[in-house]
Amino acid sequence: MDDKKAGQKKKVKELKVLDTKASQNLSIFLGSFRLPYEEIKNVILEVNEKVLTESMVQNLLKQLPEQEQLNVLAEMKDDYEDLAESEQFGVVMSAVKRLKPRLSAILFKLQFEEQMNNIKPDVVSVTAACEELRKSSNFTQLLQIILLVGNYMNAGSRNAGAFGFSISYLCKLRDTKSADQKMTLLHFIADMCQEQYTDIMHFTEELIHVEKASKVSAETLQKNIDQMGKQIKDLEKDIETFPPPQCDKDLFVEKMTSFVGNAREQYEKLDLMHQNMIKQYEDLGKYFVFDPKKMSIEEFFGDLNNFCNMFQQAVKENQKRKEAEEKMRRAKLAKEKAEKEKEEKQKKSQLLDINADGDETGIMDGLLEALQSGAAFRRKRGPRQAANRRAGNAVTSILAKELLQDDTSSTPKKTKKEESKAEVLQEADLELDLLEDAPSRAS
Repeated sequence: MDDKKAGQKKKVKELKVLDTKASQNLSIFLGSFRLPYEEIKNVILEVNEKVLTESMVQNLLKQLPEQEQLNVLAEMKDDYEDLAESEQFGVVMSAVKRLKPRLSAILFKLQFEEQMNNIKPDVVSVTAACEELRKSSNFTQLLQIILLVGNYMNAGSRNAGAFGFSISYLCKLRDTKSADQKMTLLHFIADMCQEQYTDIMHFTEELIHVEKASKVSAETLQKNIDQMGKQIKDLEKDIETFPPPQCDKDLFVEKMTSFVGNAREQYEKLDLMHQNMIKQYEDLGKYFVFDPKKMSIEEFFGDLNNFCNMFQQAVKENQKRKEAEEKMRRAKLAKEKAEKEKEEKQKKSQLLDINADGDETGIMDGLLEALQSGAAFRRKRGPRQAANRRAGNAVTSILAKELLQDDTSSTPKKTKKEESKAEVLQEADLELDLLEDAPSRAS
């Protein structure tokens, strides 16, 4: 029993047409696909896009045996049960007429929309970028300023009085540096535009398609469009020469005829757009005086995109530099103010120390200030002076009473006694003055 099973197993694995490697790869693919072979055949005949995917069709084209091998396998359909799985699949697929052209056409149909979505945006981007450059007055004015500055710097040299320059020169503005190596010519131009020509600063906003255009390879674009045109043309020929449907499920000619008509219409529109793009670029070459054949679309817009990025970077660096300079200026002013306040505080502190120590210079300054204000001439009475004044007032009041008594009893004529009283009063006044002056002399 075991020998019989081993013999059957060996018989199943035996290959008659395919080589081991090709059979193994096809078996792996069929294992991941997990559909009966007849159903796979019907899916291809019906062009069933719900089941057929781009990846599946690509693998089929890659793993499928060559047509000669399929023809040999077709003659072995009577020995179907004795064939390996990969060769059994070949027998089933050999029944489909023009299998590989069918699969290639189906793959093209599955990929067509994606190809259009890859090609069309590139054509639109380059066309739009060309139009934006022609219409941007701010970019034109910037080029004029760069030319003016360049001629000013080259005055007296063989490059003076230039009428224009290559677009590639824009990226070299950063190579020219100032004497202190802190600024470049690009920084200077960006700073000038920001201070005097503010509208120019918006030129990058007018060139929004330049970045996308810089990534477009005109050569690759032309190749893809030509390949699409060839595929459509080949499919049209295949449909014309394709055999009649081999069964009711064979819908290849019907579906492909509808598809190729729509594909032809879209392709012609795309081709027209591409021709217009080429014309726009050639006109741009005339406008900026360069040879479009020598400078590719990718190179031209690549330089322009790099310049836009460099210009914006220079603006940011200028802003940072100005902020740093302003910060240093404020710090310097704050330092000078602090040093001045410290110096004034030290002077006041020294003056207070001098007055506290009784320094003669401080005393003289105080005397001069007193003389200037008049305080030195205002005499203040001390306690002793006030007492003397009160004593003098008391004596004066006693003498005054005596005189008043004498006046009431005497005649208007003065007597000797009155004269003596007057002398006594004068002497009292004199003594009073002496008493008042005594403290002053004593001091």
